[in-house]
Amino acid sequence: MYYRLSAFYLFYFAAIGALVPYWSVYLKSLGYGAEEIGALIAIIMVTKIVAPYIWGWIADRSGRRIGIVRLASLLAFVTFGGVFLGSGFWWLALVMCLFSFFWNASLPQFEALTLNYLGNETQRYSSIRLWGSMGFILAVIGLGYFLEYFGIATLPVVLMLLFLGIWLGSLAVPEQRVGQRMAGKGSIFEALRQPGVLTLLLLCFLMQLSHGPYYTFFSIYLEDNGYSRSDVGQLWALGVIAEIGVFLVMHRLLPRLGARTLLVASLMLTTLRWFLISLFVQHPALIITAQVLHAASFGVYHAVMISLIHKYFYGQYQGRGQALYSSLSFGAGGALGSFISGYAWTALGPRETFFLAAVVSAAAVVIAWRGLRPGSSPLLSEN
Repeated sequence: MYYRLSAFYLFYFAAIGALVPYWSVYLKSLGYGAEEIGALIAIIMVTKIVAPYIWGWIADRSGRRIGIVRLASLLAFVTFGGVFLGSGFWWLALVMCLFSFFWNASLPQFEALTLNYLGNETQRYSSIRLWGSMGFILAVIGLGYFLEYFGIATLPVVLMLLFLGIWLGSLAVPEQRVGQRMAGKGSIFEALRQPGVLTLLLLCFLMQLSHGPYYTFFSIYLEDNGYSRSDVGQLWALGVIAEIGVFLVMHRLLPRLGARTLLVASLMLTTLRWFLISLFVQHPALIITAQVLHAASFGVYHAVMISLIHKYFYGQYQGRGQALYSSLSFGAGGALGSFISGYAWTALGPRETFFLAAVVSAAAVVIAWRGLRPGSSPLLSEN
């Protein structure tokens, strides 16, 4: 089962490794400006606000979690094919809306499925999830060279093949029987009323809000400052290599240091990362340092959050818990971050946009420090 679960993550994050760094470059090649690119990227994020929770509710009610993943993966593959039928702004907006409604449904449910298969050994999640990081690295490095040789116009074809791989990977994972853990009763608001939960969800939102300029414009920012497309791919890959390093040791770090300590540290290092990118883009050594900090801004942060959400939202609300995490962070936070960064890029400038990202993550540090006090919840301080 380890390899079947890992294969899905491999293909899913390989697709992200093709979509996130290069889709904005592809849109720029079609003649779109910063505001239009920001809006089109934001559409992918906006659907993540509602789609994961809708699909999570269906999965929790039906108990057929892998069935939902398979259906959503297939429909994402089919609807993305619309990019070959036109390149107008409103057509692409419609295609991205339909595609991302299904695309954003599958991962939260697969996360819940993986954690259920692991049972009481949830610390092993990182060793499975790291294959997603491997897929991202292979895609982002390989495409850096591939697109330089064959051109950015080939990107949609590559993405279609990767989306097909995701669907085929989902077919290899059997449906899990609904056990006692899925049979919890009560309202999901009981989970939301637990100490620290609302603060955690606010931090999820702010963290991804600060990532808006990075996911939307980092590749363009580097190219505009003299970095080649292969350089861009290698820098993206470096960040994920650092992420893999964290995933390999998180099963030891989390019990030893505790969730609160790791979460606050990840937010502080995220703030430093955006400052480095804002102020020192002309210094490759410092940009390399900033990319290594992806180990904290995603690796540590995501592993801690996935673990906490799984513990806070138990029983029949696991799917909706993971969906809520995805909706508020990668959905609402990511969408607003992409949208605002598009306007800030034009009105203020690239450096200033990344500086604003640092301010947002710094605010998250203050909220985490004051709102997640030691001992406020046994799940935050267990070590």
